[in-house]
Amino acid sequence: MTAPFNQLKSRLLEIKDTIGRVVDFDPAADRLYKLDLTAANKELTNEILDDTARFSDWVAQKLADSGSRYGIGGYSEHRTIYTRSAHFDTEDEPRRLHLGVDIWGPAGTPVYNFYDAEVHSFQNNSQFGDYGGTVILKYNLNGLILFALYGHLSLGSLEGLTVGGRIPKGKHFASFGVAQENGNWPPHLHFQLMFDMRGKFGDYPGVCQYSKKDIYLTNCPDPDLILGQTFAVHAD
Repeated sequence: MTAPFNQLKSRLLEIKDTIGRVVDFDPAADRLYKLDLTAANKELTNEILDDTARFSDWVAQKLADSGSRYGIGGYSEHRTIYTRSAHFDTEDEPRRLHLGVDIWGPAGTPVYNFYDAEVHSFQNNSQFGDYGGTVILKYNLNGLILFALYGHLSLGSLEGLTVGGRIPKGKHFASFGVAQENGNWPPHLHFQLMFDMRGKFGDYPGVCQYSKKDIYLTNCPDPDLILGQTFAVHAD
């Protein structure tokens, strides 16, 4: 992990003043709420997790009660919530370790491109519990290639895209999808970084088996390296 991770940190230092936002956020006025989606959170009962509408209401209430614009969290988090979908249950070992950061907020929330990029791939991963609308962008950060996956998007976010097409920094290119379009989740953005797509197109695992933690986290650095430019504050 050390070599590519250190290269990424070095490149981001070189271009830090040109990294843009991923979502709208005013650090002086807006708050973030850290959502715990592990087994330690006893509020998340099976009754909530098994009902997307109730799960969505639970998230919305947490944000309202805390006065937060977004919920956030999840990188390298071992989540039991994936028991709600067979998509994450493999024969030998279930996938539970989350590889990206989730930003929870209302459906329709704008998503912006943080740096000039080209479209690597996109598709609707429509299986229950999957990403739904998904866009993967390819970045060249002063010679270092980095990919970013934007998942749980509206299906309208896929319209007009072409593989290899350019998306400039700052462009509002996508939006949070409703549950019917985002894999049946409360509205949010799954934001994940990858050094190597490993032959994947329109998809890349956002959750891995715990036994493969080192392999996947080596390829998927902490998205806070980018999101810290947007939020510039820690979640409460």
